[in-house]
Amino acid sequence: MFMSTPVLQVRDLRVDIGERTVLQSITLDVQPGSLTVLMGANGSGKSTLGMALAGHPHYKVTAGQAILDGKDLIQLPAHERARTGFFLSFQSPPDIPGVKNNLFIRTALNAVRESKGEAPLDAFDFLSGAKQGAKTLGMPITMLNRPVNEGFSGGERKRNELLQLTQLNPRVALLDEIDSGLDVDGVRAVVELVQRMRAQGTAFIVVSHYLQMIESLQPDQVLRLDQGRIAETGGLELARSIAETGFTRATA
Repeated sequence: MFMSTPVLQVRDLRVDIGERTVLQSITLDVQPGSLTVLMGANGSGKSTLGMALAGHPHYKVTAGQAILDGKDLIQLPAHERARTGFFLSFQSPPDIPGVKNNLFIRTALNAVRESKGEAPLDAFDFLSGAKQGAKTLGMPITMLNRPVNEGFSGGERKRNELLQLTQLNPRVALLDEIDSGLDVDGVRAVVELVQRMRAQGTAFIVVSHYLQMIESLQPDQVLRLDQGRIAETGGLELARSIAETGFTRATA
């Protein structure tokens, strides 16, 4: 565990979707290299938190702050949030027809590099790293030349999200049910990747109800969301209790 100033500080975040308030008030500190697991029943606000932090236009932040490395994400457009170092892995990654996977990821990576004053990677240098990343994730290299997620299976889409993660190397990554659609080897690849990136300082917020993966990830904290608020905070014992009794539990 890295002991330092939090890389991400969320303070009293309130989020509306249309006329409905989904997040009532979320306060959360995320340390560099840490791992936080979010659990909660459907509609409790887990995915909403990720979408709001990433800047999705349908998720309106009506109060609060989210400070990443001294910058308030809420005041930035979505692309600037990504350049600042926030990464969101979608629960259901969308297709982008007509845009090749390798071009999509290289364009995103070079935008991040430009924001840091670094030189862009040419196609050759990028492909070298991307192919190695794909191999590590058990992802066919041929998928790099296909349109983004078009015709991909659920597991292939999730591996593709992980490939983007390895190339962009963000400060904070929120993985929304990354285990959904993955086979046993895919889940193992997630755990190994997260462990490796945590050691390099990337912080993770993982939305999951898959106890075996949560135990393998060894989170620093487990949070249970309920009706747009953090109802319980704990460790693995909380995740195990939820897995055993479900969300129809008495609140302390």
